[in-house]
Amino acid sequence: MTEPEIENLVRRELYAVAPDLEGLEIEPNETFRDQFEIDSMDTLNFIIGLSKATGLDIPEADYPQLETFSGCKSYISKRLRAPG
Repeated sequence: MTEPEIENLVRRELYAVAPDLEGLEIEPNETFRDQFEIDSMDTLNFIIGLSKATGLDIPEADYPQLETFSGCKSYISKRLRAPG
């Protein structure tokens, strides 16, 4: 998966849980919670969406890595490239 594809995937899953955010600027290093006041249930649904869309099993211990746009991109990129 290319970087633009990962970016589009993250945006799509974010908008799926918070459609009112579509069109807003996403600060890459600021947490989604701080930027958009996303609650814990939306965060969980967002992570579940990322997991389903990528086929990755995302353990709860990794959730903090998915709190920002840049964190999501980095995490997904690394995990998709990891062997086995």
